[in-house]
Amino acid sequence: MNYKISGLALAATLVSSAACYADVANGVYTITSKYSGKLAEVGAAALNDGANINQWPANGHDTQKWMITQHDSGYYSIVNLNSAKAMEVYDWSTDDGANVAQWGYWGGDSQLWDISQQSDGSYAIINKNSGKALDLLSWDTADGANLGQWSYWGGDAQLWQLNLIQQAGNKPVDTSTTNGATNHWPITGNLVTHDPTIAYEDGMWWEFQTGDGIYGKYSHDGINWEGAAAIFPNGLSWWDAYVPGQNGIDVWAPDVKYYNGRTWLYYSISTFGSRTSAIGLASASKISAGDWQDHGLVINTTDSDNYNAIDPDLVIDEDGNPWLTFGSWNSGIKLMRLNPITMKPIGEMYSLASRSGGIEAPTIIYRQGYYYLFVSIGKCCAGVDSTYQIAYGRATSVTGPYLDKNGVDMMNSGGSILDAGSDVWVGPGGQDIANTDVIARHAYDATDNGTPKLLISILNWDSSGWPRY
Repeated sequence: MNYKISGLALAATLVSSAACYADVANGVYTITSKYSGKLAEVGAAALNDGANINQWPANGHDTQKWMITQHDSGYYSIVNLNSAKAMEVYDWSTDDGANVAQWGYWGGDSQLWDISQQSDGSYAIINKNSGKALDLLSWDTADGANLGQWSYWGGDAQLWQLNLIQQAGNKPVDTSTTNGATNHWPITGNLVTHDPTIAYEDGMWWEFQTGDGIYGKYSHDGINWEGAAAIFPNGLSWWDAYVPGQNGIDVWAPDVKYYNGRTWLYYSISTFGSRTSAIGLASASKISAGDWQDHGLVINTTDSDNYNAIDPDLVIDEDGNPWLTFGSWNSGIKLMRLNPITMKPIGEMYSLASRSGGIEAPTIIYRQGYYYLFVSIGKCCAGVDSTYQIAYGRATSVTGPYLDKNGVDMMNSGGSILDAGSDVWVGPGGQDIANTDVIARHAYDATDNGTPKLLISILNWDSSGWPRY
């Protein structure tokens, strides 16, 4: 008989003798050594790949907070809230004493961990690649003592207390239909619109758009629309500090979504043709409550940057973690991870799509194993002379690459066309999608002097998982 058990199999066997195997809820945690009582952190709050992970007394800094996310495999990633980089065993080492560091998350086995609760409520954290445990090396209780890996044996230096700070938010909801019938809603009422965002709350439809003070509309049935009061009718004082030339209360391309118990609204401040721009954030308990709180600046750009901080869209990934995509013309569409507590960006910026002509107004949704990036390409804001079209691609990771139906990367001018407009509705774009099945956009009405108006349709999907009307 072969009695040899190696790697993770051995670790799992040892852990199982005392483990409860209760799943750890996705969320933000501190990780505290049972032996020393000190917290795992990225040393010196470093942001670089390869930075060391050590221990330090609790100080409340984000470098001591970790986003723990369970994946389909059952293993967990552990991502630092300050750097947005993942805890990993450095250089794929399987040696006892190998260093534990941070690195940009890519999902390899050295960045995945089995987390098993023990009978005393503490947790063993076992690396998927090496099968070895996260360990306070040499039982060192000093501030800055190093964390590494060691063959699991269950001592207190290998056990950790997880303190939940905030649970992750709601995962994406797929309400779509495959091969459904085309359905353009016969909407009426207050329809003049540019850059709509749409949401459904407690039996009521809401829409916000480019305009003074974040102007909006509401509807009881999605068909008949009435004007709603602006969120910030007098503007906010900080807007002018970042965009001195902006027109007081003029706000562009808002995005509204419900996440983790609140309604979040991202919006942009800019001037036409400029990269001096800012994205702001507000939130409310509900849209209908109207109790909007200003959370200030999210990100800003100047003309020295090669990207533009406008057209924000809140993205919720398959695990319930928040991201922000944004961008217009210049170097294209960007994506950043969000701190789920502050809902502001952390970590590196990813490039998702670029082209020689205009590209802006990104919207990303998750559906059945794919992330779909919708963008507006061409020229907007010119009435019936606008050349806007809605294009899309998809990816298996929120960070891309996004490929169109022909396999062309959207970073290389790819993008399949969803909506090129018609003789009546010219230049459709500025789109937003509620869940996975309702798409709102504006287009210019050729029968009404090119007035921009709201259009809403069911977003259908073919049997290959590509969107259509």
